Amino acid sequence: MAEETVIKVKNLKKYFENTKAVDGISFDVKKGEIFGFLGPNGAGKTTTIRCLMDLLRPDAGTVTIFGLDARKAAPQLKKKMGYLPGETGFYGNWTGAEHIRFVEKLSRPSPLAKQLVKDFELDAKFKVKNLSSGNRQKLGLILALMKQPELLILDEPTLGLDPLLQNKTYEILQEFAANGTTVFMSSHNLAEVERICWRVGIIKDGKLISVDSVRELKGKKIYNLTARFSQEAPEDFAMPGVEITKKMPGGVVLRIKGDINPVLEKLKQYELTDIEIAHESLEQVFLEFYK
Repeated sequence: MAEETVIKVKNLKKYFENTKAVDGISFDVKKGEIFGFLGPNGAGKTTTIRCLMDLLRPDAGTVTIFGLDARKAAPQLKKKMGYLPGETGFYGNWTGAEHIRFVEKLSRPSPLAKQLVKDFELDAKFKVKNLSSGNRQKLGLILALMKQPELLILDEPTLGLDPLLQNKTYEILQEFAANGTTVFMSSHNLAEVERICWRVGIIKDGKLISVDSVRELKGKKIYNLTARFSQEAPEDFAMPGVEITKKMPGGVVLRIKGDINPVLEKLKQYELTDIEIAHESLEQVFLEFYK
């Protein structure tokens, strides 16, 4: 049986005067999938999401959600969707609890709301105007998740959250997906997308450069590895995708494209005094693999 397509975007274009924010992109997202929309700031991620939500009208192309035109059927579709914008907007004099009750009145009581407040460690008694940006992000996530929607559209969902709450967010999204919810999430965090997404669309300067599985994306990593040895540094690193970028007394710096494991296996032959591994920036990965 063919997988059900929940989101279908075809030749989507959105321009702002001379700026081609989104320039003819096409992709689809399947039911129950966690789809990552990856790119540096300003790449076109938020503009795409606003077109999905019918907050912006495309200049060309089509957006179909659950088989319906995202513009014509927007009121009907929003009943099935949970949305976290990149910049959350709340009523400053309302508490978190009042926002939750308001959403429940618009739809129905949520059996999840209380547990989500606990999971995200939000004190819902405070007025929103007194909340930190991280706590506003928590409230935004709770409001998006509490209706147990069929489709979640999240713009940078873990922005401003500490690592423990980032992990909690990943767990909750994976649980939702396991229960059939489709998740479309934008991010500029390569590690985040690799961790929880199944497929990844990569956008840069308004163009969709690639749609890869996470396994394919992992093969495109670039590492900078600094190794120091108890004796003279070896020079034999003639391996595919490996380049010596610096030599120093008792040490070497390697630039590694793709799988790092063969290099680590080779280093086991030597007595190391120190090793440091760093990822190159997402922008560098783009420049290297998507010129």
